[in-house]
Amino acid sequence: MRGFRWPPPPDGGPRTWGPGPSAPRTGRPALPEPETELVATPHGVDLEQLVTGTGDPVTVFAHGLGSGIATTRPFGSGVIGRRLFFQFRGHGRSAAPTGPWTYHDLARDLRSIADRGLATRAFGASLGAGALCRLLADNPTRFDRLVFYLPAVLDRPRGDAARRRLTALLDALGSGDVGQLAEVVQLELPPAVRNTPAGWAYLRQRLDQLLRDGLGAGLVGLPESVPVRDATELVEVTAPALVIGCVGDELHPVEVAERLAAALPQATLHVYDRPGVLWAKRADLRERISSFLNE
Repeated sequence: MRGFRWPPPPDGGPRTWGPGPSAPRTGRPALPEPETELVATPHGVDLEQLVTGTGDPVTVFAHGLGSGIATTRPFGSGVIGRRLFFQFRGHGRSAAPTGPWTYHDLARDLRSIADRGLATRAFGASLGAGALCRLLADNPTRFDRLVFYLPAVLDRPRGDAARRRLTALLDALGSGDVGQLAEVVQLELPPAVRNTPAGWAYLRQRLDQLLRDGLGAGLVGLPESVPVRDATELVEVTAPALVIGCVGDELHPVEVAERLAAALPQATLHVYDRPGVLWAKRADLRERISSFLNE
C-alpha cells in the first residue's frame, strides 16, 4: 500500500510511482446529497431527517459517531417500505444543545424520529447501535425487528482507540486544516481502498459534509459513556434481532457484538472475518440486512 496523499490528484484517480501498470485515473463523482428537512422533537432538539420509500414497514436508521445520513443510506437500499434516516444531535444540520451528552440523550433523538415516522423496525450502526440499546432497555417492546451493525460499546466504556480517533477528528475540525482532517477521515477506509477513485469520492463527500456542518462539542464525552449499566437490562427485548460484527476492528471489537447477541433473547449473530465490511462484502451485507428486515 502506497502512502495516503493529500490533496488528491486533480483528475480524481490514484497515483502510482515507477514503472508498471496504473489503476484507472478517473472516478465517478459522488452523487449530490438529497434534500433533507429539520424536524422538531418533544425534547426541544431539532433533528435533520431524510425520508425515502413508501408504505410499510417503516424502518429507522441510526448512524455512527461522526457519520450521518450519507453513510447509513447504503444499508437501507434493499429494505422495502419507508426508510427514515436522520442525524443525531451535534451531527449535520441537527441542533447541538449544550453538552456533554449521554446515550439517554441519543436514545431520545432516535425515539423521537421513530415515533414521529411510526417506525416498527430499527437499524443501528456503531454509536446508533448503542443508542438503540439504551432505547430498548427503557422500552423493550418498541420495535418488532432489529439490526445492530458493528456495535462499539455495551456495558463497558470504549477503548483508547475510540477516544483518540474522536479527539483527533474534533481537533482537526477545530484547526480548519483540510489536510489534517483528511488524514483523520481516511482512517475510516480500508487500506486497499485508499488512493482509489471510490476512496477519493468517499473522502471528498465526508470532508464536504464535516467542513460544512462540523460536529458538536458535546460528543467529546461519549467514548466514556455506556448505553446500559448491565447487559441484563436487555433481557425483556423479545423482537428478532440480527447482530453483525467483524474480527479485527479496533473501534468495534467483536466481543461487543458477541455479548450483545448473548444478551438479546431472540438474536442471531453474524461475524465477518475482516474489517472494512461495507467495502469488501458490500453486496453480502446489504442482502443480509434487507432479507432480515423484509421478513
